[in-house]
Amino acid sequence: MNYYRDLNFHTLFGDKYNHIFLLLFWPIHGILFYIYERVLPLNFHQVECSFDRAIPFCEYYIIPYYGWYVYIIGVLIWLFFTNQGEFKMYMNFIILSYAFTLLVYLIYPTEQNLRPADFERDNIFVDLVRDLYNTDTNTNVCPSLHVIGQMGAFFAAWRIRVRDSLTFWWRAFWIVSTIAVCASTVYLKQHSIIDVFAGLAVSTAMYYVVYRLISKRLSKKRRELVTA
Repeated sequence: MNYYRDLNFHTLFGDKYNHIFLLLFWPIHGILFYIYERVLPLNFHQVECSFDRAIPFCEYYIIPYYGWYVYIIGVLIWLFFTNQGEFKMYMNFIILSYAFTLLVYLIYPTEQNLRPADFERDNIFVDLVRDLYNTDTNTNVCPSLHVIGQMGAFFAAWRIRVRDSLTFWWRAFWIVSTIAVCASTVYLKQHSIIDVFAGLAVSTAMYYVVYRLISKRLSKKRRELVTA
């Protein structure tokens, strides 16, 4: 919190705090996604492959599926208060990858029809899945924003510096949890496996753009300012 000790209306618009405005992306994205889902008369194309039918439905994956929100928000808050430079990189990844995905949804709208009509079991996890199906549509699915968002959190968390004795466990946790979140999208029949691989492809490309090209450019700019 010490970083923000002099934050006020006048300092908000200075270079020190310009990263705060990156948070405006979230409501903007929410509004655009709502328009895509509820307003635009899009002609959806079905995404499915034979492998999707071989993947069994498993309601217990609702836990890592909703854990996604904890990871996304947790990393966001952590970097916002502890490392503003990494926060900018994280938000650059999210903004560029999500904006690209929205463009894809506009050019080639997609949907999936993999959700089960009936459930073999009846438990609290199935109830949560029913609620998910009722609140989330089966459209605009490829590439998967769930996968892209999780990969963004993974890349950012991988760069967070922890004690040397905890580094292995920290990274192992993120590897396992990221695999679980990505897998949850197909085991809950929220996405086709095609959506997952498309999301991974977008994430890989955006990692290179953000953490290689943009990061390198910013580092060069900082060195020039120091030596000037």
